[in-house]
Amino acid sequence: MATDTRARMVAAAVQALRRRGVAGMSFTEVLRTSGAARGAIYHHFPGGKTQLVAEAAGRTGQDVRAQLATLPTSTPAAVVEAFLAAVRPVVDAATTGSGCAVAAVTMGLDPDRDALRQVAAGAFASWVDQLAAQFTAAGVAQHEAGDLAATLITLLEGAQVLCRAAGTVEPFERAARTASALTACRYPDER
Repeated sequence: MATDTRARMVAAAVQALRRRGVAGMSFTEVLRTSGAARGAIYHHFPGGKTQLVAEAAGRTGQDVRAQLATLPTSTPAAVVEAFLAAVRPVVDAATTGSGCAVAAVTMGLDPDRDALRQVAAGAFASWVDQLAAQFTAAGVAQHEAGDLAATLITLLEGAQVLCRAAGTVEPFERAARTASALTACRYPDER
């Protein structure tokens, strides 16, 4: 039961980070969304808001990495297309103000919150590493796979900002078309 409460609180924190960022996230919202009692805050997160935020961002990082590990590896183009399809709903949600829970912890940090920046850096690096592994399995040279993976993660994070500002997924669609076309040119199917 205690584990369920903790997991619900982390899930509620992820949603709050996506909608409001660290500064806008409140324990009141997390408690209301998770159904946890007020006493659960420091019982489960003795480090307070910083600990809860770090765990929420870390959980998001692990979940995204696991999803990236399921992308097909038949061809580089298949990896790109599957990645773009997987992130399209996330980018679509950005048009109504949602964002990345991991990116949220990098915004407006005080110097004493370097631990949160490190959580975000670790999550992003793990995404790039996992996506690079998918590309390597699809036949892309290791040094190119890392660059291609970093480009796609940058596309995802940047697209969320542009789509949120525009209120439409068009910036993502443009970048996605370009990423697909460039991948097809660089790694033509050899079937």
